Amino acid sequence: MVHVVEAHVEEGSTVWVRFSDGTEGRVDVSAELHGPVFEPLKDRTNFQAMVVDPELGTIVWPNGADFAPEFLYDRVRRAAA
Repeated sequence: MVHVVEAHVEEGSTVWVRFSDGTEGRVDVSAELHGPVFEPLKDRTNFQAMVVDPELGTIVWPNGADFAPEFLYDRVRRAAA
């Protein structure tokens, strides 16, 4: 299973991620920002607080929001196809 090893916030709700197998790319998560845990991330300041959690192997936010690494990996691979 691949995991996120590096990531940073770009414009809007786009995140650049690199995975343990070397795959890298951008993921726009704006369409996923609904529901109680994701709504606060619509605020740019909250969104920019994203970090990589090495234990979980994915991106996380201080409010407990995260995206499964498999979801992010799939999105990056689809964009590259």
